Amino acid sequence: MSDVAARLERLPFCNVHRRLLFMGGLGYTFDAMDGAIMAFVLPVVSVLWSLSSVQTGVLGSATYIGFFFGAICSGTLGDLLGRRFVMMGALGIYSAATALSALAITWPQFFVLRIVAGFGSGAESVIIAPFLTEFVASRYRGRFTGALAGFFSFGFVGAALLGNFIIPLAPAAWRFAVFATAVPVVMLLWWRRSLPESPRWLETRGRSQEAEAAVSMIEAGVVAELGDILAPPAAPIDASSRVTTGTLGAALRGNLAALWSRPLRRVTAMSWLMWLSLTASYYAFFTWIPSLLVKSGMTVTRSFGFSLLIYVAQIPGYYSAAWLIDRIGRKALIVSYMLLGGVSALGLANAHDNLQVTVAGALLSFFMNGSYAGLYVYTPELFPTEVRATGCGIASAIGRLGAIASPIVVGYIYPIWGFAGVFGITTAVLLGGALSVLILGIATSGRSLEAITAAELQAAGGRPAANR
Repeated sequence: MSDVAARLERLPFCNVHRRLLFMGGLGYTFDAMDGAIMAFVLPVVSVLWSLSSVQTGVLGSATYIGFFFGAICSGTLGDLLGRRFVMMGALGIYSAATALSALAITWPQFFVLRIVAGFGSGAESVIIAPFLTEFVASRYRGRFTGALAGFFSFGFVGAALLGNFIIPLAPAAWRFAVFATAVPVVMLLWWRRSLPESPRWLETRGRSQEAEAAVSMIEAGVVAELGDILAPPAAPIDASSRVTTGTLGAALRGNLAALWSRPLRRVTAMSWLMWLSLTASYYAFFTWIPSLLVKSGMTVTRSFGFSLLIYVAQIPGYYSAAWLIDRIGRKALIVSYMLLGGVSALGLANAHDNLQVTVAGALLSFFMNGSYAGLYVYTPELFPTEVRATGCGIASAIGRLGAIASPIVVGYIYPIWGFAGVFGITTAVLLGGALSVLILGIATSGRSLEAITAAELQAAGGRPAANR
């Protein structure tokens, strides 16, 4: 552990961290609103532009196509150019493209603009967790990052409110709903201008003076709030625990080689499987649920109301996971929530009335979002600082392949196998993801980021790492 890391590890949770939490969390809120609003827009524009079921699925996948490329670029550039630079640029792209998409007059125009908006949204959502994780101490890192991911739920609820109360007002009201997801981002950009760059990242790039200045600024904020209570930093970990797989940040090829080097290949494979299974299930469900409810006989207004109840269940899902994750460990939480999500999807597949659909859907929402809180905590911890953003970005991009494919797959499956087929497949995918974490996952709870890297290198040298 370097001096910079040791100084960050000793810091108590205080207003500095709360400010980081809200700055990052609001970004997640707007990212979620951008993606979730499509679930309420699709039933309207599919009628407006006379779209087939497959075309509707393709349009529903547009945001996630952008997510895929945004995630890859964000992770790589975040390790090359800095976390803050990427986060601010991505937020600007997202805001501009989302506002323009509200003006589209044909579905191909809307499709292209949704891809661009998804690029910005995906790039921003990938970089926030690895960026802010590097500021917080191991003893509260799980709760911090879990609470950070919980802001996604507010974006889904906000989108559901727009879908429930704005979109039904008039045929063109969907445009106002889409535009409303872009406007507040301008204020967030202004607020974030004072964010420092990650001291841990600065140190890996040889920018020691900037890293020292960033840590000193954070320490000064702690002292101003709590008084001179800072203990001496812990003893550093041996420098040989650092990952030294060539110039890791030099290019995408170098970073990918590092991810599949012997110390990291196990966690890389696990993170890809974990993200793919949960993201495919998640976006198949949340993109299509209003439309599936309409197809099963509900009115658009009533389906939006049921969807709002299902979306509200995200909030306790995220924050129950944030509360549990430092208590029972990352693996136990992710595996148990994904398994319970699979059981909920099975219940939804066999639901026969509106009440059963709502209860099973709310439980599926609860457990899938709790699993996502675990993913956002766990993934940044798996990778060294030199490739942390790349590791998170590629894992998220692999997940986005599931998000791209799943709405299209649902468009094909539903006319053939119906409600039961869609959610039966969701169950199988969630169970597969839980199994990958159970078999390949490693222990990260209560350990500094540098200690986790040291353990991975030790395991690669023949000494097994702990498994929790």
